[in-house]
Amino acid sequence: MLEAVIFDMDGVIFDSEALVISTWKQVADKYGISGIEDTCMECLGTNSEATVRIFQKNYGKDFPYAVYKKEMAELFHEQAAGGKLPKKKGVIELLEYLHYRDIKVGLATSTREEVVKKELSEGGLFEYFDEIVCGDMVKRSKPEPDIYLEACKRLQVSPENCYGIEDSYNGIRALKGAGMHAVMVPDLANPTKEMEELAECILPSLLEVKKYLEEVV
Repeated sequence: MLEAVIFDMDGVIFDSEALVISTWKQVADKYGISGIEDTCMECLGTNSEATVRIFQKNYGKDFPYAVYKKEMAELFHEQAAGGKLPKKKGVIELLEYLHYRDIKVGLATSTREEVVKKELSEGGLFEYFDEIVCGDMVKRSKPEPDIYLEACKRLQVSPENCYGIEDSYNGIRALKGAGMHAVMVPDLANPTKEMEELAECILPSLLEVKKYLEEVV
């Protein structure tokens, strides 16, 4: 039984993760920060607190993350604001299908609520979601299952009757930990053996997810 589909946002709904890395690289080149791409990849799917811990692990406790993040965020929003952030292929078709079939739709993203609502609204997608849970609404970040369990709770559905769509390793781990059906649509991170074992399926686009769910329904 399919009660709900819960989406991650960055790398699943919006083609934003490449832009995040690109803008971090601009900051890193300016200040001589090495290995920024690997660090960003390690942060995929995590909330802001977990991201800070990863940066400090890689660059030391004295690393001025807040200063650099502010500069990076300004570069990002210059290029993404006003609805310029590109959507992933098939997202509208999938959301319309779920709406047509009266299947509940949730969002469980590690991004902060303020940013999430702004990007969804500017992208014309906000009204598609019945419930939105953001990274600053739960204590523990992905790969812990908290954010997905909270989304299921708010949607009033059972995790075992929900499908989750993720692009990151941490996201798939979180879905599996929540007891949900995990669907991986890879973005920057290629599937690994672990992902093949944890995910119910790995599909190339949201259009393929729509086809897959049509068979489930």
